[in-house]
Amino acid sequence: MTILDGKALSEKILNEIAAEVVLFKEKSGIVPCLAAVLAGDNPASKIYVANKEKTCGKIGIAGKLFRLPASTTTDELLQLVNTLNNDDSVHGILIQLPLPESCDEQKILDAVNPLKDVDAFHPENVGLLSQGRPRFQPCTPYGVQQLLLRNGIETAGKHVVVVGRSDIVGKPMALMMMQKQKGADATVTVVHSRTKDLPSITRQADILVAAIGKAKFITADMVKPGAVVVDVGINRLKDGKICGDVDFDDVKDTASAISPVPGGAGPLTIAMLMLNTLNAAKRFENSLTNKNESLE
Repeated sequence: MTILDGKALSEKILNEIAAEVVLFKEKSGIVPCLAAVLAGDNPASKIYVANKEKTCGKIGIAGKLFRLPASTTTDELLQLVNTLNNDDSVHGILIQLPLPESCDEQKILDAVNPLKDVDAFHPENVGLLSQGRPRFQPCTPYGVQQLLLRNGIETAGKHVVVVGRSDIVGKPMALMMMQKQKGADATVTVVHSRTKDLPSITRQADILVAAIGKAKFITADMVKPGAVVVDVGINRLKDGKICGDVDFDDVKDTASAISPVPGGAGPLTIAMLMLNTLNAAKRFENSLTNKNESLE
């Protein structure tokens, strides 16, 4: 049984990105910049944003953090998003979810400039992804794909079962795995809370991706012997410990490879966010170059 170590892989990828950032800065004179918007007092969100801010500094990307109170209104957030959309020094915009209940989450996500939407939540970017020509790859599914690719796990022709249908993980994961490309070309099934006899379908999976948001939901009797299991869930138990959507201790002897929580998909999500921010800065530089060429 192989442990799919997302922490070690994310360090490797971040080192690669850091080297690219140095070259990009030297070539363009532009410092890639990620602006994070944190509204409210969600403890988990605070930790996520702090980790993202720390990672930015580590690899040479500028980080701007905008902290707003839980009383923030939709209009106030929309004004901030508009300001960031029009700020040429900002290349990526991250709206940390969940937002306070007083805010219209969809309206705010839709307001982010698609060229700066490094989470790939904007409908324009979702549409491009569905057609197999993504501007940005959604961070968590992209991290899962890298975890499979870089561990030499074949996906072409395999049956991938995704447990969960969220806009953040489940749906984009399914879209990505069915594309005609390396690290994909799979037959994909999506199951969720309303699926009848869900375990009978998860047992058919060559690769099982758990993203349903229920602690230790996937047990050994739901996994085909020799399957690869990737756990995207992050749940806090009553004793304060973090666990995934997979019962790791129960499943590890059935799976051929399994990702732990913490230390699996989570660190790779941040690494992919950094990569998307760098790519957004590169697109901005290309737009300047093309604009200058057209003036000449």
